Amino acid sequence: MNKLENLIERMKDDIVKSTQELIKIKSVEDEAKPGMPFGEGVNQALEYSLQLGRKLGLKAENVDGYAGHIEYGEGDEIVAVLVHLDVVPEGKNWTYPPYGGEIHNGKIYGRGAIDNKGPAVACIYGLKAIKDSGLKLNRRIRIILGTDEESGWKGIKYYFDKIKEKPVCGFSPDAEYPIINREKGILVFKMVKDLTGENQGSIAVKSIKGGDRPNVVPDYCEAVLEIKSGKDAFLEAFEEYKNQGEADIEIDRENQNYIIKSRGKSAHGSLPHKGKNAITQLFGFLSKLDSIEGDTGEIIKFVSQKIDDEHDGKSLGIDLEDDVSGKLVFNLGTISLDEKRCELGINIRYPVTFTEKDVLERLKETLKPYSIKIADVEHKKPLFVPEDNFLVKKLQKVYKEVTGKEPYLIAIGGGTYARAIENAVAFGPLFPGQEELAHQKDEHISIDDLITNAKIYARAMYELAK
Repeated sequence: MNKLENLIERMKDDIVKSTQELIKIKSVEDEAKPGMPFGEGVNQALEYSLQLGRKLGLKAENVDGYAGHIEYGEGDEIVAVLVHLDVVPEGKNWTYPPYGGEIHNGKIYGRGAIDNKGPAVACIYGLKAIKDSGLKLNRRIRIILGTDEESGWKGIKYYFDKIKEKPVCGFSPDAEYPIINREKGILVFKMVKDLTGENQGSIAVKSIKGGDRPNVVPDYCEAVLEIKSGKDAFLEAFEEYKNQGEADIEIDRENQNYIIKSRGKSAHGSLPHKGKNAITQLFGFLSKLDSIEGDTGEIIKFVSQKIDDEHDGKSLGIDLEDDVSGKLVFNLGTISLDEKRCELGINIRYPVTFTEKDVLERLKETLKPYSIKIADVEHKKPLFVPEDNFLVKKLQKVYKEVTGKEPYLIAIGGGTYARAIENAVAFGPLFPGQEELAHQKDEHISIDDLITNAKIYARAMYELAK
């Protein structure tokens, strides 16, 4: 296999350059346009990747802008590598430009560097290495390029509805090493409550807005308040709350209103304990204000008492757990509140031995006294591939040969495209002990890791297709 690794080394500069160029494309889902169901930026990333594949002598196909694939090899059976080109919004306070693809201290910085553009490029060049090596394949290798993995999976569903060929196995380079054979079920939905706007007391909440996506820990939230009376008591309560802990919160005055600004730390929704939730931080302060009354006051109490900074849903009655995949993970990712309606964007990762019904029925019972309803539910079933599966065994062999480390199996709360097909797992790109940077500011991938990933993926594709 040194042949594949040597070929990867020769392509190192091209791999780095292509990763930088792909990062520079702001592929956040946007307004749909003809032939661009997820907006111009996502479409540009798809076209760039397909053109890269063609330039490297590989077959490439665009499936109506919803997805695409890059392919090499012959045979009736297909080995799939499932990547995605879309990214979550960049958030704030980056050290380097989030769409600059700049290199600093041997690392490529930018949104998507690790999730999932760097690994996608590594796989494309890994397939090029297989082609150039002359090694014989008995299966086709197909890199499937997804376009809305971060926001609904409509693209990958469209792809498999149109492309009828089903892969026999595959992996998604969109999590961590060694091998992830268990992914928790994912629920994304809104908690919705209609508000009357009446009886708000001496402090009226005009609006609260925060977060970008349910699957991201929100790093910013702000509330606009009208202080009808008791201004001094309000300001004293604010200073007391701010001085009690480590709250990053401030007040601005705008005409007759006060704007409360809460700043947190973003993180992936499957790892909320690694972030700092700006929404719950803001509600921690609002809950101290007895002068906010009515149904808006009830919402504030609900969030501060039933959600707060709990990541297992215990106070909501949904703290499920199993021995196979661990505890349920809960993230409050967005809020949109005005004087008529409140919507909370929720992301839940539940253990693999439970069902969405187990979660939702318990949650509905908790929400009933608050007249809060659940709406716009999106669901992805759990993934579980047994450890004696041939796919797992092959990838364990590859990982140990390349890294020299033991290829143990792990479970995650994250959801990858591995669950889009039968017989697939998540495989890299993050190495054990490394910091999780997906969905966070200053996301990056080291050049050394990028090249090592390309070597691992080239060998893995070959082993599964030979």
